[in-house]
Amino acid sequence: MSSPGAAPQDPTSVLQNATFTRRDVPTASSDNAVTASDFLLGSFDPARLHPMAGLEDKLDYLLLEDDKTSDLPGSGTAIPSRGWSDDLCYGTGTLYLSGLALGGVWGLREGARRPLAVSNTRLRINSILNSVTRRGTFIGNSAGVLALVYNGVNSVIDQTRGKHDTVGSMAAGAVTGALYKSTAGVKPALAAATLISALAGAWSYVKRTV
Repeated sequence: MSSPGAAPQDPTSVLQNATFTRRDVPTASSDNAVTASDFLLGSFDPARLHPMAGLEDKLDYLLLEDDKTSDLPGSGTAIPSRGWSDDLCYGTGTLYLSGLALGGVWGLREGARRPLAVSNTRLRINSILNSVTRRGTFIGNSAGVLALVYNGVNSVIDQTRGKHDTVGSMAAGAVTGALYKSTAGVKPALAAATLISALAGAWSYVKRTV
């Protein structure tokens, strides 16, 4: 800064005597430039576009609890389960569809063999359709209700006892059969309880040994 008493300098002389320096800045080489052909031919490396693109193997992913199977002792069988909701949904749906198929076959056979007053193709088809819809819905609904009650009772028994085994499955089957035929009398209820308990025990044994 000049002192207040100094004479002002001529701007022209200042510019003539001034010196300027230039710093060399590295420029990007045309060899490393990304072109459209790199994208089209698939030879482009994403790491050249962003430094975070090469961290696929170093990232931690979230482990969802929905994929975790049940940790209840004895629940590790041939059919993996994530808990009572899996058993309830899959068991009920599987038995319902199986009952529909079985009842449909039963109705098809019954409708095809039913004697008709007049031998007519349309009457025969109508008879088959009536038998299929009647038997299929009856067997399917009955099997779905049994599976729904059984899986619910079985889940309560397993949570109460703290383990899943054949004894608990047979007890759930007995309760289910007794409830299903409870309005028909004592003997039908005992017969249903024995039958479903035996089926539940056989199913539990098969799951453990396969």
